[in-house]
Amino acid sequence: MRIGVLTGGGDCPGLNAAIRAVVRRAESYGYEVLGFKNGWAGLLGTGDCEPLTAKSVSGILPLGGTMLGSSRTNPTKKEEHMQAVLDNLKRYDVGALIAIGGDDTLSVAARLFERGAKTVGVPKTMDNDLDLTDYTIGFNSAVTVVSDALDNLHTTASAHHRVLVVEVMGRDAGWVAVVGGLAGGADYILIPEVPTELKDVCEHLRNRRARGKDFSIIVVSEGATVLGIEAAASDGKVDAFGHIRLDRRSIGETLSREIENETGFETRVTVLGHLQRGGSPSVFDRVLATRTGVAAVDYVHEGKFGYMAALVGTKIVPVLLADAVAHNRTADLTLLETAKVFY
Repeated sequence: MRIGVLTGGGDCPGLNAAIRAVVRRAESYGYEVLGFKNGWAGLLGTGDCEPLTAKSVSGILPLGGTMLGSSRTNPTKKEEHMQAVLDNLKRYDVGALIAIGGDDTLSVAARLFERGAKTVGVPKTMDNDLDLTDYTIGFNSAVTVVSDALDNLHTTASAHHRVLVVEVMGRDAGWVAVVGGLAGGADYILIPEVPTELKDVCEHLRNRRARGKDFSIIVVSEGATVLGIEAAASDGKVDAFGHIRLDRRSIGETLSREIENETGFETRVTVLGHLQRGGSPSVFDRVLATRTGVAAVDYVHEGKFGYMAALVGTKIVPVLLADAVAHNRTADLTLLETAKVFY
């Protein structure tokens, strides 16, 4: 059998580890592997792919990014594109396709399965908002970056007696802000799931000053709603899956400015941006990517298609792709309550 594999959506640490796992497990079964380049774009036109072997994936375990490239191409927008994907799977004699990605990438895999393609998913998104899995590839590495950044920012915030606003990724779910902020000792966390009043943030900062805390660090998700301020208007541009670019929203900069205006406290902003996507994967992400990549090939071998390899507790289990992409998994608000203990 010949297995296809691709990585779609935003890059993150751990993708190469997953590709490596797919190839090594496939070869143990005697299967060939074709790597399709740049996400679903690699299955459009006449296709763009390369054979993957144990030799070609040697040494990629600790590398960030993805050797196959990625894109936000969405073939479901046009029927001719969906048909091109199906045709190319036949052209290249691909008996099964493993898609490594988040809800957008895996929603395409689910649609293809409905049309007869033999697809399996591996969960990847640094936002950790894919349903039915406790963790996704890239999340642990991202929150490690956030935690390390907060550690570094604490000293300069303290030295200059400033409020520092740290903007992190998180469109619809605040996992990165909550977990990264909790680990890094944030003094206030704002997430999309809980709209927050500007006046409440400012009152909290004043209370900290009154208690002798002359600096504060605030973590805000890029998709957070802060009542009482007006974030910068989007330019209206969306990606292939209809998502507005939140970097143009500048919620961190806007919040920083309004805090300084309301309190008089000197306030600065740090936008971590793509730093959260870069660098080597953490130990947790290397192991998770390896386990889910191996499991995906096992599902192919067992004829178990239309499933995603999910981490539930400490076990890798199959869950239906269609169910995994049906809803976003929002942040656990008990973690936010725990963080408030240390405000």
